[in-house]
Amino acid sequence: MKRAYFLLPLVIPSAAMAHPGHGFGVMAGFAHPFSGVDHLMAMIGVGLWAATLGGRAKLALPAAFLAAMALGAALVTNLGGMVEPLVLASVILLGAAVALGLRAPLTVSLPLVAAMGLAHGAAHGLEGSGAGFGLGMLAATAALHGLGISLGLTAPRFTLRLSGAAALVAGVTLAFAG
Repeated sequence: MKRAYFLLPLVIPSAAMAHPGHGFGVMAGFAHPFSGVDHLMAMIGVGLWAATLGGRAKLALPAAFLAAMALGAALVTNLGGMVEPLVLASVILLGAAVALGLRAPLTVSLPLVAAMGLAHGAAHGLEGSGAGFGLGMLAATAALHGLGISLGLTAPRFTLRLSGAAALVAGVTLAFAG
C-alpha cells in the first residue's frame, strides 16, 4: 500500500494535532494548515466529498468552508472550549461521507461544511493573528480543497472510499487518544 501515510495519525496521534511555530504574516498563515494532520485530513476531505457530490458542490462546498473559516478566524471565538472536538468531528464526518459515498443534497452538505469551516477558523484564529496570516491560511486551505477535488475526480472509487475510511478511523483514534 503506497499511500499508507493516511494511517500516520494512528501511530503517532499527538503529532496529528501539533501546531508548532505559528508566527505572523502570509507565509506563516500558509504553512499553518499543513502543521496538523487533523486539519490536512479535513481540508482535503472537503475537496474529496465535493468531488464525490459533483456538480455545483465542487465549488460550493469549498467556498462555504472558506467563508465560514474566515468568519471563525475573525471572531476568534473558542466555541465554548469545543474547538478541537469540533475539528476532530469534521475529520470523522468527512471521512464517513467519503467512505460511504454519501450523496447529501446541498441543503444538507453546505451548512454542515460551513459549520466545520467555522470550527477550523476558530482554531486557526486562536493560533495566529493578522490579515496576512489569515490570507495565507485561506490560500493554503483553498489549495488543499483543490487537491482533494483533483484526487476525488481522478482516484479509483475504491481508493477514494479507502481514504475516507482511513480518515474516519484516524479521527476516532485521535478523539480517544487526545
